[in-house]
Amino acid sequence: MNTFEHSPSQTKLGSAAAAGGSAEYLSFRLGAEEYGIDILRVQEIRSFEEPTRIANAPPHLKGVVNLRGVIVPVVDLRIKLGCEKVEYNGFTVVIVLNVKGRVVGAVVDSVSDVLELARDQIRPAPDMANAAVDTSFITGIASVNERMLILMDIEALMASADMGLIDTRSGA
Repeated sequence: MNTFEHSPSQTKLGSAAAAGGSAEYLSFRLGAEEYGIDILRVQEIRSFEEPTRIANAPPHLKGVVNLRGVIVPVVDLRIKLGCEKVEYNGFTVVIVLNVKGRVVGAVVDSVSDVLELARDQIRPAPDMANAAVDTSFITGIASVNERMLILMDIEALMASADMGLIDTRSGA
């Protein structure tokens, strides 16, 4: 199984970059769109393996996997975010995240690279208050080498009440 583990030295580099007016983002694809999340939330990247299904779970919750003794819920972001086509192939990976002290897996089409973005490369997310589109987890849009990158607050998305992964009643 192919994995990428996020080392403590990478975390220090990411923190230093954030303090200097830039931050590092892991970019990945969902359908035709490219997204970016804060690299400091990423624990590792694993090749996709079929999770154990949980009865009566919503469609986006694919099930759970055992990750070195930790039972990890796996969410298919393609289903959650309404991608038209969901296909599992050799490029499909699971990004293992640390969200509010909980380990969660996110299925994506593929991982692209790690990008360092300066604050001036990031534009605010479009205001869609009148549309029936939930953009609460989108933190901005970056344009990098002719690529549009939708930056998301993966912690806000995974901790949202409709995901049911994090108990928000206790404030954790």
